[in-house]
Amino acid sequence: MKISIGSDHAGFELKEHVKKYLESKGIEVVDEGTYSPDSVDYPVFAGKVAKDLQNKIVDYGILICGTGLGMSITANKFKNIYAALCLYPTMAKYARMHNNANILVMAGRLMGPTLAEETVDTFLSTSFEGGRHQRRIDEIKEIEK
Repeated sequence: MKISIGSDHAGFELKEHVKKYLESKGIEVVDEGTYSPDSVDYPVFAGKVAKDLQNKIVDYGILICGTGLGMSITANKFKNIYAALCLYPTMAKYARMHNNANILVMAGRLMGPTLAEETVDTFLSTSFEGGRHQRRIDEIKEIEK
């Protein structure tokens, strides 16, 4: 598995923690920045991770900003990107099962490292259920056109 990860300054510390956590589990990580806690603009990093997914360089993406809201809004502007803001593992479970989310978005100012690890694990270990949920994903794809 290969994951692209990105954050702004508010998510930098949690991004670094999650990156090390993923690597400790043998998961390859593409770090799209930011690389310091200096102030940056989150759309730049959301775009880099979204494009990694669009170009099939990675299997999933993870984005982190202060609240997760800006990253979610930005990433979801990209075709075939389904970014879900998940503050808890249960949200990550349903984002994958029902929405086929391909980017996990987390909140650096609202989540601690243990909660983030549990949320990442749930996101990565949960499969899309398909069935009635596929119909809804297809409706979203029609809107994207």
